[in-house]
Amino acid sequence: MHNFPILETERLILDEITAADIPHIVLYLQDKVFSDYTSNIPYPYREQDAELWLQLSSEAFKNRSGFTFAIRNKNRKFLGAIGLHDQGSDKAELGYWLGIPNWNNGYVTEAAKAIIRYGFRELNFNKIFATYFPHNPASGKVMEKIGMQKEAVLKQHLKKDGRYYDIPMYSIFKEDLKYS
Repeated sequence: MHNFPILETERLILDEITAADIPHIVLYLQDKVFSDYTSNIPYPYREQDAELWLQLSSEAFKNRSGFTFAIRNKNRKFLGAIGLHDQGSDKAELGYWLGIPNWNNGYVTEAAKAIIRYGFRELNFNKIFATYFPHNPASGKVMEKIGMQKEAVLKQHLKKDGRYYDIPMYSIFKEDLKYS
């Protein structure tokens, strides 16, 4: 796989994140909510952070260890990002974020269904899992909408701002894929 894949859904195009997306990424991730809701997005978010993320995403794709897609509307406007990160043993972790102006439109659910199909069919994963901070229940609802089921609560799994969090983990298996 030399060229980055392009996936299309009814309303979205999922493709490679490029340097042209950096201004949009930096603008969207300025809101502190992204740092509060994730374990790996810093606040404040700077252009250097986006450049490093782009570099790491590109290297991960070349190594086939990570597949980070831009989420775009059909006019190719950048909305957010979604990806699968290979964790070994034929399993991958799903992660996503969407710019606040694009929330509550079902975009992450639509993109995640396409990414899961891609992960099972093209990358041959057996299991795809995701986690979220309990103070971000909307992320858990996305996981349920795409067919994931709660597998565990990882006790005091992440430490953020001096506090330990119990982290729900949701999973879906290749054999459970219910949509084509």
